[in-house]
Amino acid sequence: MDDLAAMVGRDEQIMWRGRPDFKCFIFESIFNPLLPFALLWGIIDFGFIGLSMGTGGAPLMFIVPFMLIHLMPVWIYLGGVLFSFRKYRNTAYIVTDKGIYASGGLFAKSFEMKPFTDLSHITVHRGIFDQMLGVGDVVSVCSHLSYTARGSHNHTGEGIKICDIPDYQRVFQMIKDLQTDVFSDTMYPNDLRPGTNHGYRTKYSGNDRNWQ
Repeated sequence: MDDLAAMVGRDEQIMWRGRPDFKCFIFESIFNPLLPFALLWGIIDFGFIGLSMGTGGAPLMFIVPFMLIHLMPVWIYLGGVLFSFRKYRNTAYIVTDKGIYASGGLFAKSFEMKPFTDLSHITVHRGIFDQMLGVGDVVSVCSHLSYTARGSHNHTGEGIKICDIPDYQRVFQMIKDLQTDVFSDTMYPNDLRPGTNHGYRTKYSGNDRNWQ
């Protein structure tokens, strides 16, 4: 969290900071779409190993290396579950009066920031484990042009997803209000950007909201 806070600008005020709920984060890592496939693959492979050993088929020294390679989908799934603990340690979120910050990654830690002026809308998502554990996801969506190295452009909707937080309702309301006020302050006449906007009836005068 300290590493992410160091990315916040000097002229920004931190309005909220948090991490995903640990139980929900781990449960979602375990019960992911790869689980049924890994279970089925493992049952077939281990059944084949047992059948080969019981009927005196191919020598064990050939079966074991082959099956270790053939079981790769199972190892990938188990590795993802085990490394989810490290991924959790690297995951953190901060909301300031200007945008959303997030950190993540497995071995290499990454930091990302989306200003409110880039966000088009936000939604709340609650999966099965979210509802069971009383948490939710706040999903921000961007709608602007992104440019490639060759100069071409394409529309992108990639934003920042704040996952598995207990106070998802308060954070959703906070981001919605800040995004609305900042967008209004940017798009409408605003007395050359004073501390308080007199050109449009927003409440954006810095940090005068109370999200309780």
